[in-house]
Amino acid sequence: MLIKNSKRLVIKVGSALTAPGNSGCSSKHLKNIANFIQNCRRQDTQVILVSSGSVAAGRQWFTSKKPSKALKKAMAAAGQTDMMAVWGELLDMPLAQMLLTHADLCDRERYVSIKETIESLLDHGLLPIVNENDVVTSDELKVGDNDNLAAMTAAAVDADTLIMCTDVDGFYDKNPQSYSDAKLLQRVLEITPSIYSMATGSVSSTGTGGMLTKIEAAEKAMAYGIHTYIVNGFDSLSLELLSNGGNPGTHFLPNENPLSPAIHWMTHTVRECGEVIIEDGKSNFFGSGQMLTSEKMLEVNGQFSVGDSILVSSRDGKKVVKAKANYSSCLLNHIVQQQDVDSIEEQTPPQKYSLVSKEHLAVLES
Repeated sequence: MLIKNSKRLVIKVGSALTAPGNSGCSSKHLKNIANFIQNCRRQDTQVILVSSGSVAAGRQWFTSKKPSKALKKAMAAAGQTDMMAVWGELLDMPLAQMLLTHADLCDRERYVSIKETIESLLDHGLLPIVNENDVVTSDELKVGDNDNLAAMTAAAVDADTLIMCTDVDGFYDKNPQSYSDAKLLQRVLEITPSIYSMATGSVSSTGTGGMLTKIEAAEKAMAYGIHTYIVNGFDSLSLELLSNGGNPGTHFLPNENPLSPAIHWMTHTVRECGEVIIEDGKSNFFGSGQMLTSEKMLEVNGQFSVGDSILVSSRDGKKVVKAKANYSSCLLNHIVQQQDVDSIEEQTPPQKYSLVSKEHLAVLES
């Protein structure tokens, strides 16, 4: 996949690049990235920028060394305008700010609205700059890192390329800061447990993520059919090499059979609110046109309402499907208890209830 052949790409820039040393936003490491974005647009490639750094940029106006959650929100509010001003000066093109939360992405109507808004901006020549809305988000409603946010955004807008700029040359088989014999992996065909184990232990001193969140993001993007790169944003030659068709870091190749947009959204963006345990964990049951009914339930975990997304698992731990619940956890718990009573008293089996909606039902791998 040559970058010059890309029609729409998402580039994610971390806090270490936008606000090095937590001392305010700086253009020092962003000029090359800005030039890369401008070159892409000149080649008719549409670009969406996901930029971290609002909290790090805003720290300069606050004295606390261990800020509370509320103070970090204040830092984000102050730093966001600084960050946008720096990008505006470097890029010298019309920009549009989009602040998102995970709750926005999990709601189907808002998710579609995000897609339509970004496409309208791109069609009119504006550059969307996306960041998580740290000012209003909570632990339950946030993505938590901009690597995964970038992957979710790339899927939402049907991008064909995702580039994550970081402070190392790419993905290594072990932490290069700790091991001198660490080897750079230039191509990754599949995200496996061993890939995740390699990513453990590398965390940026400035940002909220590390290599682990980048692997999570790569897995999301690959599942949608998106070419994904991890490159060194500090190296001026990295993006130049990428523009010329080279691979300066690690290239994660897209899956041969990508998920459909709706199934990808349910699988990789929506967060489950609870879980239903069933006896039979055969995923082909759901592919045969049948539906999961209440007599197959063994246990209900968590609290959820009608329409919330839930995980359906077998009692041996296999994740079977993720789907929208047709009933609340309160009612389903009552049904499970009633079925236990009926079983003991050998009464007529209770009425069957279809537990999940067929809409956006995603069959999962074990």
